[in-house]
Amino acid sequence: MTAPSPAAPSPAAPPRPVRRAAITNLGCKVNQAEMDAVERLLRARGVEIAADGASADLHLVNTCTVTAAADDKSRKAVRRARRTSPEAALIVTGCSVQVEGAALAAVDPAARLVPNDEKDGLLGEVERLLGTAARPGDGPHGPLDGALPTLAGVEVEGIADGRARIDRTRAYVKVQDGCSFFCTYCIIPRARGAERSLAPEAVLADVRRALAAGHREIVLTGINVGTYDGGSSKRGRRGAHLRAALSLPDLVRRILAETPVERIRLSSIEPQHVDDDLLAAWTGEGAGRCLPHLHLPLQSGDDGVLRRMGRRYASADYARVVARARAAIPGLAVHADVIAGFPTEDDAAFAGSLAFLHSLDLAGLHVFRYSERPGTPAARMAGQVPDAVRKERAAVLLGEAAACRRRFSARAVGERRMVLFEEPADGRDQDSGWVGHAEDYVVVRAGAPGGRSLAGEIAIVRVDGADPADAERVVGRIESVAAAPAAGRALSVVPLPA
Repeated sequence: MTAPSPAAPSPAAPPRPVRRAAITNLGCKVNQAEMDAVERLLRARGVEIAADGASADLHLVNTCTVTAAADDKSRKAVRRARRTSPEAALIVTGCSVQVEGAALAAVDPAARLVPNDEKDGLLGEVERLLGTAARPGDGPHGPLDGALPTLAGVEVEGIADGRARIDRTRAYVKVQDGCSFFCTYCIIPRARGAERSLAPEAVLADVRRALAAGHREIVLTGINVGTYDGGSSKRGRRGAHLRAALSLPDLVRRILAETPVERIRLSSIEPQHVDDDLLAAWTGEGAGRCLPHLHLPLQSGDDGVLRRMGRRYASADYARVVARARAAIPGLAVHADVIAGFPTEDDAAFAGSLAFLHSLDLAGLHVFRYSERPGTPAARMAGQVPDAVRKERAAVLLGEAAACRRRFSARAVGERRMVLFEEPADGRDQDSGWVGHAEDYVVVRAGAPGGRSLAGEIAIVRVDGADPADAERVVGRIESVAAAPAAGRALSVVPLPA
């Protein structure tokens, strides 16, 4: 159900002055992208961003509804925000508001609820609470979400002032929202609506803003990013594209041609969207800048389970996509998602799925334990798997995921990798070395001569072996540092002084 719109303020009760704001962000990288727009507005208006758990005059909670557990976390986040800041103005937005608005209104009747289909007014609501109006030079915004820009550079839950080292490495740029695939376990089509895309000019503006802020890597993200259509398209059965203003591969080509971006990734893309045109863009114009890493959701390796999930491929189709992508992109790292304990998944189906996963020789695996989501067809299916069995299967899959990361990381030993460094290995002490991600998403630790900060630096690292402190990452020595390119200039490599 759609949540009620935020109530208009009483003229007799002006908003409390906002000097400090807190943001709690749950869920996917699209949520993270949206909330970063709010943080930028607040900082531009001189509002301090509170550390996690600190009190504030304004608290924003961006919710998630991907599972019933996510809804529960969203409600807990609202309660926690009110306990931390009893007198604060509280804005609650996101997918849980869209689907379970009445439940959130019951948790905190004083909160302002902004469902996804009214999110274009979110920044206006924040402006009203700040007592400010949009300022000259704030810039135009894309048609997808009206007043809500799309750039983000965070990978953490919640936003705090101390995370600048993360901000200056990888930026998430939202290019698309919504999904009409209606997988039987998924509530997101109800929460996010049908597919729609930003115009390429809006995406390019966000990419340029990210590069100007010092980001070295761009991640294109969306709910179903492979359906990107440039802002308009003719759709066929079940949302299939018949004609689009601009395809995702052509968007990538424009970013490569019109910006000096050094590194581009996709956050996640459905396997059926990895076509010859995308691979051509990745390996042609994108050679050396489009990174050898794809995250391809699988969900199950059993064909019967895939059919009941409403996925649009069989296991053999998925394997062919992986093989074709590996043939086109040397050294490609393939990551996948899998759900443990979907209804009707018996022991034989699980064993077959596990064997299929192992045969793919993945670089990484994200494991999700199935959770019934009220309102989805899967929640009504016969053959629900007991919770204890779901937990057991998830544990087995997590073991496979760890083995995948170790196997793939080990292949980097003795080779050179271009690593984007993010933060000290232990999160604080630079003497512990710095960690970052190589082009293929392998996590690498290396020390910096002279104790210099490597935050946001791209360096060539000679990989020596597995990291004794973490078997799923590798350790190496920095040979040189790559200077950030100016517009129209290629990345240059500078030897690092001893």
